[in-house]
Amino acid sequence: MHLLLVSLPAPTDNTPVLRALEYGVIILLWLFFMWVVRAVWVEVRPLKRRRRRRDADAEPIVDGKRRRGKQLRLHVIRPEDQAGRSYDIGDEITVGRAAGCGVPIDYDTYSSNLHARLFRLDGDIWAEDLGSTNGTWVNTVRIGERTRLEKGDLLQVGGTVFEVGK
Repeated sequence: MHLLLVSLPAPTDNTPVLRALEYGVIILLWLFFMWVVRAVWVEVRPLKRRRRRRDADAEPIVDGKRRRGKQLRLHVIRPEDQAGRSYDIGDEITVGRAAGCGVPIDYDTYSSNLHARLFRLDGDIWAEDLGSTNGTWVNTVRIGERTRLEKGDLLQVGGTVFEVGK
């Protein structure tokens, strides 16, 4: 009986490659952890800090009266089981899952507790994202700063889509 001896190549030293992969995995885990912490922080950060920022944008009262401007409403068009609901925008209204929101969308798991704010400034209606996780969209464009709303605009908050109208 003959034994067949096969010579295998000498093992190479993969230690630097394995070490780099270990560091890469650790970095990815930390980035994921920081992303989760940021998402939680955005949802639960104190409301006081947000209110201070809003006060700088507050509309001045001239001669004891506020400028009225356009009277617009938000009409829910999606999801379909909520379609037909509408909300007066008024001087200021918040949209989100929190109980105190003027436009409660507690059925929408993609929205934040305090997701967006709609307010009147110089007779126009403006939308502002309140640091939500999934963003606020006007006519399929994600807004990063306050954005003026016009009749017929589509406002998306989480998975809920509103049409601005009379």
